[in-house]
Amino acid sequence: QVQLVESGGGLVQTGGSLRLSCAASGGAFNFYRVGWFRQAPGKEREFVATISWGASSTDYRDSVKGRFTMSRDDAKNTVFLQMNSLKPEDTAVYYCAARTKSGSYYSSTSYAYWGQGTQVTVSS
Repeated sequence: QVQLVESGGGLVQTGGSLRLSCAASGGAFNFYRVGWFRQAPGKEREFVATISWGASSTDYRDSVKGRFTMSRDDAKNTVFLQMNSLKPEDTAVYYCAARTKSGSYYSSTSYAYWGQGTQVTVSS
Protein backbone atom coordinates (compact mmCIF):
# COMPACT_ATOMS: atom_id res chain seq x y z
CA GLN A 1 0.00 0.00 0.00
CA VAL A 2 1.42 3.34 -1.07
CA GLN A 3 0.46 6.63 0.55
CA LEU A 4 0.94 9.83 -1.43
CA VAL A 5 0.92 13.37 -0.08
CA GLU A 6 1.02 16.39 -2.37
CA SER A 7 2.21 19.84 -1.38
CA GLY A 8 3.30 23.11 -2.96
CA GLY A 9 0.04 24.42 -4.32
CA GLY A 10 -1.10 27.97 -3.82
CA LEU A 11 -2.22 31.21 -5.41
CA VAL A 12 -0.03 32.73 -8.11
CA GLN A 13 -0.44 35.39 -10.78
CA THR A 14 -0.47 34.66 -14.48
CA GLY A 15 3.08 33.98 -15.63
CA GLY A 16 4.21 32.83 -12.23
CA SER A 17 5.67 29.52 -11.12
CA LEU A 18 4.95 26.80 -8.58
CA ARG A 19 6.68 23.57 -7.72
CA LEU A 20 4.47 20.72 -6.59
CA SER A 21 5.85 17.83 -4.59
CA CYS A 22 4.44 14.36 -4.01
CA ALA A 23 5.95 12.38 -1.16
CA ALA A 24 5.39 8.63 -1.06
CA SER A 25 5.55 6.11 1.74
CA GLY A 26 4.59 2.53 2.42
CA GLY A 27 5.50 0.73 -0.78
CA ALA A 28 7.89 0.13 -3.67
CA PHE A 29 7.31 3.58 -5.07
CA ASN A 30 10.56 3.55 -6.98
CA PHE A 31 9.20 0.92 -9.36
CA TYR A 32 5.98 2.68 -10.25
CA ARG A 33 5.27 5.02 -13.08
CA VAL A 34 3.85 8.19 -11.50
CA GLY A 35 1.42 10.65 -12.96
CA TRP A 36 0.07 14.10 -12.23
CA PHE A 37 -3.59 14.75 -12.94
CA ARG A 38 -5.74 17.80 -12.34
CA GLN A 39 -9.40 18.54 -11.91
CA ALA A 40 -11.02 21.93 -12.30
CA PRO A 41 -14.49 22.70 -10.88
CA GLY A 42 -17.19 21.13 -13.02
CA LYS A 43 -14.70 19.30 -15.22
CA GLU A 44 -13.39 15.77 -15.41
CA ARG A 45 -10.01 14.83 -14.05
CA GLU A 46 -7.39 15.10 -16.77
CA PHE A 47 -3.89 13.85 -17.36
CA VAL A 48 -1.09 16.40 -16.93
CA ALA A 49 2.25 14.58 -16.90
CA THR A 50 3.87 11.26 -16.19
CA ILE A 51 7.32 9.89 -15.47
CA SER A 52 8.54 6.32 -15.76
CA TRP A 53 10.29 4.42 -13.01
CA GLY A 54 13.96 5.25 -13.23
CA ALA A 55 12.99 8.61 -14.77
CA SER A 56 13.92 7.36 -18.23
CA SER A 57 10.95 9.00 -19.89
CA THR A 58 8.36 11.70 -19.37
CA ASP A 59 5.23 12.72 -21.21
CA TYR A 60 2.94 15.74 -20.96
CA ARG A 61 -0.40 16.93 -22.18
CA ASP A 62 0.00 19.29 -25.09
CA SER A 63 -1.20 22.38 -23.24
CA VAL A 64 1.60 22.18 -20.66
CA LYS A 65 4.49 21.09 -22.87
CA GLY A 66 7.38 23.52 -22.60
CA ARG A 67 5.96 24.99 -19.35
CA PHE A 68 5.79 22.03 -16.95
CA THR A 69 8.60 19.65 -16.04
CA MET A 70 8.17 16.46 -14.07
CA SER A 71 11.02 14.83 -12.19
CA ARG A 72 11.57 12.31 -9.42
CA ASP A 73 14.05 11.68 -6.64
CA ASP A 74 13.73 8.02 -5.81
CA ALA A 75 16.21 8.31 -2.94
CA LYS A 76 13.64 10.55 -1.27
CA ASN A 77 10.53 8.80 -2.64
CA THR A 78 9.37 12.10 -4.06
CA VAL A 79 8.22 13.35 -7.43
CA PHE A 80 7.98 16.96 -8.51
CA LEU A 81 6.07 19.04 -10.99
CA GLN A 82 7.74 22.33 -11.84
CA MET A 83 5.13 24.63 -13.35
CA ASN A 84 6.26 27.79 -15.11
CA SER A 85 4.42 30.44 -17.13
CA LEU A 86 1.19 29.54 -15.38
CA LYS A 87 -2.12 30.49 -16.95
CA PRO A 88 -5.60 30.88 -15.43
CA GLU A 89 -6.66 27.70 -17.25
CA ASP A 90 -4.12 25.78 -15.15
CA THR A 91 -6.29 26.43 -12.09
CA ALA A 92 -7.32 23.08 -10.61
CA VAL A 93 -6.72 20.61 -7.84
CA TYR A 94 -3.58 18.67 -8.75
CA TYR A 95 -3.22 15.02 -7.81
CA CYS A 96 -0.28 12.66 -8.01
CA ALA A 97 -0.90 8.99 -8.58
CA ALA A 98 1.09 5.77 -8.81
CA ARG A 99 0.31 3.50 -11.74
CA THR A 100 -0.04 -0.21 -10.98
CA LYS A 101 -2.50 -1.42 -13.61
CA SER A 102 -2.31 -2.08 -17.31
CA GLY A 103 -3.74 0.34 -19.80
CA SER A 104 -2.86 3.75 -21.08
CA TYR A 105 -0.90 5.92 -18.70
CA TYR A 106 -3.01 8.84 -19.90
CA SER A 107 -6.00 7.24 -18.19
CA SER A 108 -6.66 7.69 -14.49
CA THR A 109 -8.05 4.15 -14.32
CA SER A 110 -4.57 2.66 -14.59
CA TYR A 111 -3.46 4.40 -11.39
CA ALA A 112 -4.34 2.68 -8.11
CA TYR A 113 -2.85 5.02 -5.52
CA TRP A 114 -3.79 8.68 -5.24
CA GLY A 115 -2.92 11.60 -3.04
CA GLN A 116 -5.47 13.98 -1.55
CA GLY A 117 -4.65 16.78 -3.99
CA THR A 118 -3.27 20.29 -3.73
CA GLN A 119 -5.04 23.41 -4.99
CA VAL A 120 -3.39 25.55 -7.64
CA THR A 121 -5.04 28.88 -8.41
CA VAL A 122 -3.73 31.20 -11.12
CA SER A 123 -5.16 34.70 -11.08
CA SER A 124 -5.45 36.80 -14.22
